[in-house]
Amino acid sequence: MSDANGFDRDFTLGELLGLRDADELCRALGNLLDCPVALLDAAGAPFGSTVPPSDAERAPLILELEPIGYLAAACAQEKLKEAARLVRWGLVSRARVRMVSDLHLEAVRADYAKLQQQNEALKASETKYRELAATLDAQVKEQIKIIDERQRQLYQAERLASIGQLAAGVAHEINNPLGFISSNLSSAERYLAGLADLRDVIPAEAWKVRDLDFVFEDFGELLHDSRGGIERIARIVRDLKGFSSVDQPEEQMVDLNLQLESLLAVIEGQKPAGVTVIPDLQPLPRLLCLPGHLNQAFFNILQNALQAVAGGGEVAVRTRSVGEAITVEIADTGPGIPPDVQQRVFDPFFTTREVGSGTGLGLTVARDIVLAHGGSVSLICPPHGGTSVTIKLPL
Repeated sequence: MSDANGFDRDFTLGELLGLRDADELCRALGNLLDCPVALLDAAGAPFGSTVPPSDAERAPLILELEPIGYLAAACAQEKLKEAARLVRWGLVSRARVRMVSDLHLEAVRADYAKLQQQNEALKASETKYRELAATLDAQVKEQIKIIDERQRQLYQAERLASIGQLAAGVAHEINNPLGFISSNLSSAERYLAGLADLRDVIPAEAWKVRDLDFVFEDFGELLHDSRGGIERIARIVRDLKGFSSVDQPEEQMVDLNLQLESLLAVIEGQKPAGVTVIPDLQPLPRLLCLPGHLNQAFFNILQNALQAVAGGGEVAVRTRSVGEAITVEIADTGPGIPPDVQQRVFDPFFTTREVGSGTGLGLTVARDIVLAHGGSVSLICPPHGGTSVTIKLPL
């Protein structure tokens, strides 16, 4: 069985012998036979530049039982056949070389195709493993992010607990002396009222010399001012306890407006000169939450707003009840935040302040606390300036 494209096939004269080789062969045979010799193809057409004479004899060049050409010369038929046999052996040798060459070429092509398939398979496998590596890398980064957030929340919870214990201790230590100072002031006020009766028993000249009218009047004012100072200290302690929620370590139903009022009272003495804080607190439904944690979140955001208007400006604190949620908006009239910075303000340890003036964790902790309550934090910086941070907490 022959194959037109494989190694086991029938060759033509042109496939085994070039035209230049044919001319050289004809000249050599002509010298041997002492007459012009020509080569003809299987159809009898001249092959090469030699044209046979009209009275030339023909001898077939048989290969695989079929003639692939002829020798033509005007000589004895027997000599021409001998020459044809000689040429045939050469053609057979060339045919075998071609067959071996074709077999080798076909084997190389098969190996090349197999290598191409293996290469494609390796590329597909490499792509698959790269995608798998990228997926694993993303999962590892996500897990690291979750672990970092949990560590920050744990650290913040421990820190808040420490602050709460410290505030409770300070409040207890201050309240005790406040109690007896207040009691002593009450006694002093009663004594002062009784001493006023001495005017009737002390001679007028001695009363005037010692200027006792001024002494009694000034002493009354001193007691009144001291009473005001005591009440102010008591109010600060009460606000500090409310802010740190030392009496509410677990989840409680609270009015966020009261929490914010305590917070605003605590920062009243800390805000920069020229800064006005404008509370706009609308009635809110009570919220189940960790009030101390939320106070810390509000404090961190409010502290950033106050720093933004440190040179003078306004900070508005607004609360609203919107559907099944409560919103707390803290907006300042500062210069705003550049767009390329807005995307990073909640990233851990990111800060635009000078080294040593901030840890870069304030807004991160605030966001974590709000997220832990199932809420969300959004930031808007209008083109004309200012920054608005809105906390949304579900009821």
